[in-house]
Amino acid sequence: MISHFKNSIFIITDEHHCPFYSAKEEFEVSENALKIPTGKPVCLILAQDIVALASEQAILEKQEKGIGEQPEFKCGGCGGIIKFEYKKAKNYSTLQMKLLVAAERKEKLREIIKYADDLREIELFSSLAEDDLLDLGTLLEFEHYDWGYFVSQKGQAGTKLYIIISGQVEVIDDEGIVLAEMGPGEVFGELSMISGETMTATIQAVEPCVIATLNKKNFRHVLVRFPSLQIFLYKLFVDRINVLNAKRAEELSTGMVGQLSDISPVEISQMINSNHKTGYLEIESEFLNGKILFNEGEVVKVDLGHKRGLAGFYEFIALAEGRFKFIQGLSISERKLQSIGGFMGMLMEGMKRLDDRRG
Repeated sequence: MISHFKNSIFIITDEHHCPFYSAKEEFEVSENALKIPTGKPVCLILAQDIVALASEQAILEKQEKGIGEQPEFKCGGCGGIIKFEYKKAKNYSTLQMKLLVAAERKEKLREIIKYADDLREIELFSSLAEDDLLDLGTLLEFEHYDWGYFVSQKGQAGTKLYIIISGQVEVIDDEGIVLAEMGPGEVFGELSMISGETMTATIQAVEPCVIATLNKKNFRHVLVRFPSLQIFLYKLFVDRINVLNAKRAEELSTGMVGQLSDISPVEISQMINSNHKTGYLEIESEFLNGKILFNEGEVVKVDLGHKRGLAGFYEFIALAEGRFKFIQGLSISERKLQSIGGFMGMLMEGMKRLDDRRG
């Protein structure tokens, strides 16, 4: 017996640590098929929930007509949780509207194909298979900038990852001095996206540019789906942190003292890890005090307030105020402690949690 499902659309209204999807993404049941957000994997747990709901035609028909309260559904089948609800489908009643929607989709596909060759030449995407590259392209926005346009400015919130497709830009400091130039294939904005800090410099186009951008929501998904991109961006992040904080990194050889408002927890732990330092970081803040032990740059123990291990590390990443002091050396017994987890994975998870906390 063939089952028939009510054509319907469901939209995610809230998301906490879901490994696949983000808020505002939509799922459409149409002609007995389930359409998921472009470029995303299929979560069988959520698909099962939606299939069950789409079979309850009487309930969906009431929602479509606006009868009764809008119910909210939950999917909590894994470590994360999402909330979603029924969304009334847009009524493209005229042929002109239907043609407009089809044209918009066709234009997006044409744009991806147009820049596909350029994307293949970029080192960041060199490890991706053809289908993966096209899937990634659906998540990118291709933006055009004229000569002299400020692509981003120092101090603004970092909400996008930028990949230069064509043209040249300059990196400028507060006094208008050119610090560096960047061209096709180069990436910027990853520092702010990963650390949560504001943009550290102003970027200005010095000739007409095409720049692909990836918003924060899709950036998180890409890191999960394509581990090779995570490794590339992590390395780039570390390299730039080292350049920006070369003087601070040198101070680690004799110890370092400072304020978390001046150097973020992400920067501190990155410097210790990238320089393979051994010692402990003392943290003093209004609400939390404790220590984080590093052996050859890896975190081996965390005691921060009432938090231990990974929970303590994530709490440290979220600190915005307080005093820190790095002291060289560990005892013989402390040197035998095992790492509490892979540093890159811990850092990414800590930043994701911080991003979720900020809303």
